[in-house]
Amino acid sequence: MTEHPTLSWEAMQDGSVFYRRHQLYSIPGKLPGDLQDFIIAGCRYGGPIALMRNTSKLVALGSATPVFSKAQIQIYSPAGEGTLLFSWDKARIVRFGWTGDERLVVLNEEGVYRIYDLQGEYQQHSLGSDAGETGIIDARIHETGLVALTGSLTFLEPPQSWTVIPPDQTISRHVEVLLSVDATIYSVDNLESLDQRLSRGPFTHMAPSPNGKSLALLTFSGLLWVVSTDFQRSLAEFDTTSVVGAEGDVLQVEWCGNDAVLVTWSHLAVLVGPFGDTLQYFYTGSTFAVTEPDGVRMIGPDTCDFLQKAPASSVSVFRPGSTSPSAILFDAWENFSKRSPKADESIRSIRPELAAAVDECIDAAAREWDPFWQRKLLNAAKFGRAFLDLYDPSDFIHVGQALKVLNAVRYYEIGIPLSYAQYTQLSPSHLVSRLLARNLHLLALRISSYLSLAPDAVLKHWACAKILRSKPSATGTGKNAELDGDEALCRTIVEKFEKLGGGRVSYADIAKRAWEVGRTALATKLLDHETKASDQVPLLLTMQEDKLALLKAVESGDTDLVYHVLLHLQKRLSLGSFFRLIEEGGPKLALASRLLQVYAREQNRDMLRDFYYSDDRRVESAVLCLEDAARSSDPTAKIASVRAAQKFFSEDKDRSFEAKMMDESVRLLTLQQQLEKEADGKVAFFGLSVNETIRTCLINGMSKRADKIKSDFKVPDKRFWYVKLQALTAVRDFEGLEAFARSKRSPIGYEVFVKHLVEKGHPREAAAYVSRCDGPKRADLYVLCGDWNAAAKECKDRGDKAKLEQLRKSAPNSLIARELELVASSMK
Repeated sequence: MTEHPTLSWEAMQDGSVFYRRHQLYSIPGKLPGDLQDFIIAGCRYGGPIALMRNTSKLVALGSATPVFSKAQIQIYSPAGEGTLLFSWDKARIVRFGWTGDERLVVLNEEGVYRIYDLQGEYQQHSLGSDAGETGIIDARIHETGLVALTGSLTFLEPPQSWTVIPPDQTISRHVEVLLSVDATIYSVDNLESLDQRLSRGPFTHMAPSPNGKSLALLTFSGLLWVVSTDFQRSLAEFDTTSVVGAEGDVLQVEWCGNDAVLVTWSHLAVLVGPFGDTLQYFYTGSTFAVTEPDGVRMIGPDTCDFLQKAPASSVSVFRPGSTSPSAILFDAWENFSKRSPKADESIRSIRPELAAAVDECIDAAAREWDPFWQRKLLNAAKFGRAFLDLYDPSDFIHVGQALKVLNAVRYYEIGIPLSYAQYTQLSPSHLVSRLLARNLHLLALRISSYLSLAPDAVLKHWACAKILRSKPSATGTGKNAELDGDEALCRTIVEKFEKLGGGRVSYADIAKRAWEVGRTALATKLLDHETKASDQVPLLLTMQEDKLALLKAVESGDTDLVYHVLLHLQKRLSLGSFFRLIEEGGPKLALASRLLQVYAREQNRDMLRDFYYSDDRRVESAVLCLEDAARSSDPTAKIASVRAAQKFFSEDKDRSFEAKMMDESVRLLTLQQQLEKEADGKVAFFGLSVNETIRTCLINGMSKRADKIKSDFKVPDKRFWYVKLQALTAVRDFEGLEAFARSKRSPIGYEVFVKHLVEKGHPREAAAYVSRCDGPKRADLYVLCGDWNAAAKECKDRGDKAKLEQLRKSAPNSLIARELELVASSMK
């Protein structure tokens, strides 16, 4: 029959507080020899332990003692199962310890450290050349980092003991280091070093509580002193020399949750409560303790135990003589199971507190380790729930699911003895990650499915592990064999992903792993199944599958991704190879080509020039030269750019007209430079059009030059007359304009003269040209010039009485109207 939970309880503080020791695993003979002969590091949250023989101790070797090399580290599960053995081939190990994700950090005296996973794979790093030169004396490894003590000590000697408070447990959120030096303790972080001005030191052991609020210190005289980590409050004192049966030196000072401190000797562990109460636990040999957030794990020669303060809900239900509603509910369920009528009476007595009693039974079930008592407590809760009209069952369901998961991972073959409090603190997904680190993919997948977690992480890890373990099939020889193996493995992974992952799992991470282990062809095949181009493309670039990466980016239609690929390739490839890659892509890479041109036009015109040249794009090159010419303010550079454009156009037989235009443009620019010299730089010609150049010459009295330009550039007569009319009007050279008008018959007529002069505010001068215009238009032109009398006379001379009548109606005032009437009356 299963023992009652209270049989493992022991009372402290006059029976108001209980501690229980639960045997997690029986491990007789599974661990090597005496644990005192080993340096040990334990991982929290039910994690593994790592052992290395302590070479400073003499060990008697015999047939019963496993031979451990001094450069070997063995990893065991809490159930005593050996999971990994690896050798160390570097300089002397200074310290090793565990990270929060169950990776072992091993640091040597030269500052080199490796981070091992539970499969023996590692990543190697260094603390830098300074650490290598001065050497590492000691280190402390916490769940998120490490702190090393180098040979360049600022103290006169190394500290007697020291410890680290991780950043998530300090007020400053920085790592805080506590060092015992002489009689005091120094608190050091990245900002300052503070002397706490203590007088009880030096201290042989220092241990911060899991929440970082308290600190357990052991003096050389054997006094255990518990203080707050800010050293403002003394919390407890205990003389360890008064412990009966304690032999030799104290081995460990560890916390049991945040409430009590465990002190261990070779065969004895003493739990010290906050009021100096103690509980003693004896073992047949040396032990090793690992502090947990809600207790302490004890690993001895024969057992792995978990010591913790009995949870409040468990005490409420199981404490002898308890009259709490949860205890009465549990008793009611027991009576109901025996078909006793007392059950109904018990339920009636706690009816107002029944909901709280149900909640407490559920919580107590979550805190129990034995499935037998878990079921009984949940059944009691279920029984009580039946008497409630409105009750949210989500907590009941959640605890039931959690216990099923926890019982599975606590099984000795898995060996992860998590408590419910640790499980909720870490999260289910973290537990799945820990199972994956052990390659327990099936269990991880079942738990993920049971808890409705996405299977992505499990499937990815399984695929990566399969790639590492698989080898190409031998159906062919050489390269063909590898290809055959890749095809089969890719098909297996894809089928599994589609069946279990619903086609949502990304293949990019798997492909990356395949590439890292040298399976490039497999990586490419896997990437073909990746639906997100943003995941495909970066890996293809890393694999130097340049054309495929660019093609996938173009197919995605994501211009940002295409630009990312183009800029990456531009940096890595030679310019010729880069352009060749785009050119050989043809229509499929047309978008990439266009985007490259857009980018280069704005950011790197030299590259665009080279791209056009390499692709034999003569017209585009010419246009680019013209754009450069338009942007340039230096005359020599502008002429050079136009000459270059002329050369590019001339190399295309269909662009002879453009080439001729460029040639004329160069002649014009050269002429304009000469004109500016003739004007001693006082008149700006450079960059003007032919018309503007002629106009500027005329305005500045260089009429012969204007005539020469007209002749050289074959400017039509009509255009030349328009330009000269405008230029002479602008400088008010009306005599010159008259002479010009009389020089020969105007190819543009004289009506243009009249209208332009009026427009520019010279109506009197304009009127002189009306007589040279067509007869029917003269009357209106005189009116345009404001000469109504001349208009009337023109009508009279032509005998056009109708036009005169029309003018009279539109007369601006009565005076002009009467004059027009007089003229009209004089006409027959």
